[in-house]
Amino acid sequence: MRSKKLSEKIIKTFKSNGFVLSEPDVLLDSDFIIERSGEKFRNSMLTFEREDGKTMCLRPDLTVASCINFLQKKSSPKIYYSGQAYRRSSNKGSNFITNQLGIEILGSKNQIQDDLKVISTILSSTKKIKSKNIQVKVGDISLFKSLVNALDMPERWKLRLIRHFWRPSYFEELLKRLEKNTDIDSVNFDADKKRFYEMKKMDQSKLVAGRSISEILTRFDKKIKDPRSFSDGKKIVKIIRSFLKINCKLTKLDAKLLDFANKNNLKKNIFKDFKSIQNLKKLKEDVNFITNFGRDVEYYTGIVFEVFSGNREIARGGRYDDLLKSLGAKKNIPAVGAAINLKNI
Repeated sequence: MRSKKLSEKIIKTFKSNGFVLSEPDVLLDSDFIIERSGEKFRNSMLTFEREDGKTMCLRPDLTVASCINFLQKKSSPKIYYSGQAYRRSSNKGSNFITNQLGIEILGSKNQIQDDLKVISTILSSTKKIKSKNIQVKVGDISLFKSLVNALDMPERWKLRLIRHFWRPSYFEELLKRLEKNTDIDSVNFDADKKRFYEMKKMDQSKLVAGRSISEILTRFDKKIKDPRSFSDGKKIVKIIRSFLKINCKLTKLDAKLLDFANKNNLKKNIFKDFKSIQNLKKLKEDVNFITNFGRDVEYYTGIVFEVFSGNREIARGGRYDDLLKSLGAKKNIPAVGAAINLKNI
């Protein structure tokens, strides 16, 4: 009963901020999810086979389900949802059902305004349910991408570090390789070349994990032509590790980033595109910025955040400008959203 009352208060806040109810499908085509979004959900999906042999799954993620719903023109671009996500977990005894209340702005036309809108709406909801000691953790995936692209190193290393940033364990392994100025072994490199020439014979418009064969070949081409090692790996890794240690109050972020740029002889305007983060200074809540934060979800591309009440995470979200294209849109559609975990309130 208490949960129902809390949900009603949250939904009332969503509605008052202009969000419209969307009811994404519970059953999804599992092959479609894997093909379009990569292997991210394969091990966690709860699947079954229909009588016609088609493999279906219970929605593993309400953001993905909402995006599919939007692309099928079943919802408005500014939505809220109330429902369950179904996903296996490696944690023993954990429940595979998560009850969520969330909001999404799909086709976000004003990044700065919409990022703030989503976070402020979530925070307003937490106040309505009288959560105490509210704190906000914020990161921005795009800042790391800006840093890597500004560093003087081979293109193949830039692509690899950006692509695997969301996988901390493997990312750390890559940094160790880079530090020693070693690239992938020759067997893997030769396998890349062989695959490259095989894919050149395929239908260039065919999609694999959300990217066309043509897009994949462009990336492969850069990797094959680029130098496989260089002499400044240790210096580059030191800069990256230094960046990932930045952890400060949002009010001190300008000074921290400027100091970082000066110490590492980088251009002062390297982080010029972090206006969404700066705009969060309008929030009254305690906001911490952490560069090493928000890397556990592959589809985030910009701002990421979590809202805590004491030691409990009660909401999380972020910007995901590439996800809708990977799910079938003809071009990237900017989007941002967040979900409240009802279990923790």
